[in-house]
Amino acid sequence: MITLDATSPNCLSTLKTALARRRQSNTDLYPTVRAIIEGVQQRGDVALTEYTQRFDRHTPASLRLSQTFIEQQAAQCKPAVRDALALAARRIRDFHSRQLAPALDYKDDAGVRLGMRWTAIDSVGLYVPGGLASYPSSVLMNAIPAKVAGVQRIAMVVPMPDGKVMPSVLAAAQIAGVDEIYGIGGAQAIAALAYGTKSITAVDKIVGPGNAYVAEAKRQVFGQVGIDSIAGPSEILVVADNKNDPEWIAWDLLSQAEHDTDAQSILITDDAAFAERVVAAVQECLKTLPRRQIAEQSWRDNGIILLVKNFQEAVPYIDVIAAEHLLLAVDDHEALFKAVRHAGSIFLGRYTPEAVGDYLAGPNHVLPTVQTARFSSGLSVYDFLKRTTFLGFSVENLQTLGVSVITLAEEEGLTAHA
Repeated sequence: MITLDATSPNCLSTLKTALARRRQSNTDLYPTVRAIIEGVQQRGDVALTEYTQRFDRHTPASLRLSQTFIEQQAAQCKPAVRDALALAARRIRDFHSRQLAPALDYKDDAGVRLGMRWTAIDSVGLYVPGGLASYPSSVLMNAIPAKVAGVQRIAMVVPMPDGKVMPSVLAAAQIAGVDEIYGIGGAQAIAALAYGTKSITAVDKIVGPGNAYVAEAKRQVFGQVGIDSIAGPSEILVVADNKNDPEWIAWDLLSQAEHDTDAQSILITDDAAFAERVVAAVQECLKTLPRRQIAEQSWRDNGIILLVKNFQEAVPYIDVIAAEHLLLAVDDHEALFKAVRHAGSIFLGRYTPEAVGDYLAGPNHVLPTVQTARFSSGLSVYDFLKRTTFLGFSVENLQTLGVSVITLAEEEGLTAHA
């Protein structure tokens, strides 16, 4: 963990260096993933079965999970968990339903009809991690916006180590309305979704988080299909004053540190003594954390504390960090909220912990990481819709505007256009 002081002349450059370390991609994975993708392209289901045997220690009788199996496994989901998933689904569906935009259709001053309409993608592939990092909440966050957008087919892939799958993941798939589920994972599952096999019809876009091999596979199939993003390690930036309980802030910092050793937790505060209390609280919280080893390494290797004179001074640093999750735990959080430009999702006030956004507040938890919030947004209904523009000229319109079209076409040397 490093501590920076905004009054130091090299503070910003040191911060940027610390942030840049996490943006480095693992190019060593390219040939391995390329070989897996080509194997699936060439040998289809046979390759998928072989990879599943090798990586998941499981020989599937069928790549697609039967409806009977799904129902039997989902029935084992704890009632309280299913109820929480249903509540989350209602809230996620409501929020994303409000994103639907009306079509644009008008005549301009020249009488030309112009417009834009939205149509849904036909089919989407949803990757869901398996094993220890298996998140039913991600099923809801990826599948529900697609359904709200009008996607007709959602094909979900989930690895099944030793033939096992979390009941809550299948329960979430039922609640979200997933159409097909396949018990495969890794780069091979991405290849199957992108190119198709005898058992799996190819999709038009792939969404959902995965490990480094999955991320690299998504990078390589982009263009053949659309993808949501190349997600990096998770991160949180907490801006907090000394009126907060240090333990609360510590848990918020650890909420992302426990995801991955490469995750990053950053605290910006105007009180050095408060920062020390938070650091001490983190150490205490780690003692009882089941994922202590992961969180401890994340905090040690990537944790940052930035001291500022006041919170308005913090704004440029907040925008440089462009965090996936930004928590504003200060008195005048509204002023900071209005000033900040770059963040994946912003949590307003002391009583809005990051975890509520991860599960059931409503906005999506699939967010831009490693400073990509500077130019990209979290997952939404818009990721499953296409914009198509249209235009209609009358004879009079063409007579009026056609001369200028000819002029511009001739300027560019495009005679057929003219």
